[in-house]
Amino acid sequence: MQIVKPGELGARETEAWRELRAKSGAQSAAQSGAQSGAHDNPFMGPEFARAVAAVRPRARVAVWWERGEPVGFFPYEKGPFGHGRAIGLGVSDCQGAVLRPGLRPDPRALLRVCGLSAWEFDNLEAGQDVFQGAAAESFGSPVIDIGEGYAAYEALLRTQSPKFLKTTLAKERRLGRQVGEVRFVFDERDPAALRTLMEWKSAQYRRTGRRDRFAKEWISTLVRRLHELRAPGCSGVLSVLYAGERPVAAHFGLRSPTVLSCWFPAYDPEFAKFSPGLVLHLRMAEAAAAAGIGMLDLGRGAAEYKDALKTGELTVYEGSVTRPGVRAGLYWLSREPSRRAHSFVRNRPALAARGRRTLNRLARLRAAGR
Repeated sequence: MQIVKPGELGARETEAWRELRAKSGAQSAAQSGAQSGAHDNPFMGPEFARAVAAVRPRARVAVWWERGEPVGFFPYEKGPFGHGRAIGLGVSDCQGAVLRPGLRPDPRALLRVCGLSAWEFDNLEAGQDVFQGAAAESFGSPVIDIGEGYAAYEALLRTQSPKFLKTTLAKERRLGRQVGEVRFVFDERDPAALRTLMEWKSAQYRRTGRRDRFAKEWISTLVRRLHELRAPGCSGVLSVLYAGERPVAAHFGLRSPTVLSCWFPAYDPEFAKFSPGLVLHLRMAEAAAAAGIGMLDLGRGAAEYKDALKTGELTVYEGSVTRPGVRAGLYWLSREPSRRAHSFVRNRPALAARGRRTLNRLARLRAAGR
């Protein structure tokens, strides 16, 4: 096994990673019941690992070799005291190792070679047998299956969510009448549009009392870099809904040939009555299907709009692998009590709802005090 920085991977290793990912993606799709072939999530590709490494210098990749050929890749970040984490943890929506079929290393031995006392994950994909036994919780990750085309998806919505679809399409028409002609751009390259989306999203985080991800320089820089990325397994896609030439909703995500991983959606609150975010997602599904994409992965987390749009769910896992020792004990003390507290609240809907109301109230008080 060899430990390298993601940027040190050559063309040979990169191509091997992509080929192995195509095989493991198909396997994980079969195990999770995905309906549209390989779940080739772009977060699992070498391009994403290299992009993270550019802003997170402690990113590394463990590479397995057999008879002179690379047969496995494990991207990770190494923090203080050997505390490891999934590469891009905090923004990555799909995590794990990319291994040839049949390769199953001992997880603790792997951590030892990598110099890690623990490895933390929060979106481990299904089928990651090496790490799945260490999962503490599992979560549904809603998806939109458009493998049979957008017309088939819309027909499904007319059956399972007829009121939702009718209302959303009516609001789209009303937006066009009252504000201006509605126009959708699937892959907007204008950096100004990305800045607008990030401003909307930051305001949304503050408005709802959440941590502003874009306040972290490494995340905002990563998103700007990925917006410029064009690679076979991972490209940044900024989709924008315009009304009268004014942007009213936008989304930035990553795509592979078969999957659009939804990441940062937001809209201008001034146009909230038109539900521009929902209109945006319908147009994204339509354009993605036309581009040959078979699935939109909406990501872990409960939300009404996801329930309305989804056709099914994948499963992702949260937890950590640890090695016995003092450092692993320090990791447990720093992470596990907080994780259990969050889990306790999540599993009690009434308590979670009160928590959200409290966060919103505190956010409004902070805003009023400025």
